[in-house]
Amino acid sequence: METFLIRALQLILSLSILVVLHEFGHFFFARLFKVRVEKFYMFFNPGRSLIRAKRINGKWQVKLFAPNVPANERQRLNSEGIGMVDAKGKPVMEPIPLADLPEGDWRKYPDTTEWGIGWLPLGGYCKIAGMIDESMDKTQMMQEPEPWEYRSRSVWHRLPIIIGGVVVNFILALIIYSAVLFTWGQEYLPFKNAHYGFQFSSTMVESGFRQGDKIVSVDGEPVIDRAEFIEKILIDGLRNVTVARDSQQIELRLPADFAQRILAAEELNLISIRYPFVIDEVQPGSPAEKAGLVNGDSIIGINNKPMAIFQDITEEIDNYPSAEIQVQLVRDDSVLSVPVTLDETARFGVSLKPLFNFFQTEKIEYGFFEAIPAGINLGWETLVSYVKQFKLVFTKEGSKQIGGFGSIGKMFPQVWDWQVFWTMTALLSIVLAFMNFLPIPGLDGGHVMFIIYEMITGKKPGDKFLEYAQTAGMILLFGLLIFANGNDIFKAFFK
Repeated sequence: METFLIRALQLILSLSILVVLHEFGHFFFARLFKVRVEKFYMFFNPGRSLIRAKRINGKWQVKLFAPNVPANERQRLNSEGIGMVDAKGKPVMEPIPLADLPEGDWRKYPDTTEWGIGWLPLGGYCKIAGMIDESMDKTQMMQEPEPWEYRSRSVWHRLPIIIGGVVVNFILALIIYSAVLFTWGQEYLPFKNAHYGFQFSSTMVESGFRQGDKIVSVDGEPVIDRAEFIEKILIDGLRNVTVARDSQQIELRLPADFAQRILAAEELNLISIRYPFVIDEVQPGSPAEKAGLVNGDSIIGINNKPMAIFQDITEEIDNYPSAEIQVQLVRDDSVLSVPVTLDETARFGVSLKPLFNFFQTEKIEYGFFEAIPAGINLGWETLVSYVKQFKLVFTKEGSKQIGGFGSIGKMFPQVWDWQVFWTMTALLSIVLAFMNFLPIPGLDGGHVMFIIYEMITGKKPGDKFLEYAQTAGMILLFGLLIFANGNDIFKAFFK
């Protein structure tokens, strides 16, 4: 439960930062061009809001846990004072004149923005006057355009308002990457320093790799680290890998459907560093403590089978739950054989010395002015890599990997780490910018698509068409949202 809460808090904080700044991008350009912003909310507020505030006659009014302000509309009456309905029997609505609203009614002051925090922490929104968006304010759209509305502005004003959120998200990612590089630098383990080779997933082994292989090159080009290797074979689709094995260099050719196999197997850790089993701390009451193992012991064999690598040892002892085994180890330059009775989990109950104790890492330090171009370059490379990965979504195997908030939450670490948090936030900012720019009605990219159409043809799409497109887009997006989170639920309960 503690791990879940830590990840949930990181997810909510990260998305809150990203959504608020994304919506601020829309807000900034709307106000720059003197377009009214009716509401600005962090989180969604169906029914009521945790906090809502509005500046009225120079003074702030704040409401806590209050119902939302109702829409400024009423049913239109005919000459006999009877409510009018349309051909489908639905009431015909009209805006309420401001003079008819009582003093103190927030609807009487549409020239100032209502600010608030909703109770559903799944996003946020910026409601711009005269814009066909998810609010679907049809009553307002039936009236003649007002000079302070979005729809009355030229395409050269509307376009910045629409792309403002995407631009802010991308710039935010570059700023975060620059700040992370300036604060923590960039540390990594070069493949050439992984002296014990690599541990591969089952699908990697089926494709020709062996445990302990050392990666030499991909398509004849040397690879620096794990991230570059994964991108080359999984995203770029390169298939020729050279590995060092038993003092020889072996040429492997990956299957043509390698990426699909990896996705179908749902393997998250394709390759990891092999490292020695050296005890850092023995847990009280554990099988290791009862057997007399101590900090610093280095295991070199199980039941007289020589093995010193962590991955090999854990795989071997998995065969002996609740059983006694003989453990060969090195302690103070002496080789000992110690009987250990494992518990039902087949684990010693120890923590190991950190991975990087055994390898020479490389770290790049950045000064302030060096970190800025490096952060920009890292952000651009991340965007390019994500765009390349996006094509996998359209495969059968890739569609099964689409995840919702649960999958995103698992990307954060189990313990709070500010470096990882900000790096993940920068990545999500890139993802949010790209996804919002897709030409789907309901997303920023959908609005951009219609604006570009207007620029080319000189004709603006009709409001009714835009309403239908917006409705279709929202249905599609809600469908994708349900599908993605449904995938998470299915995996949680059935896999």
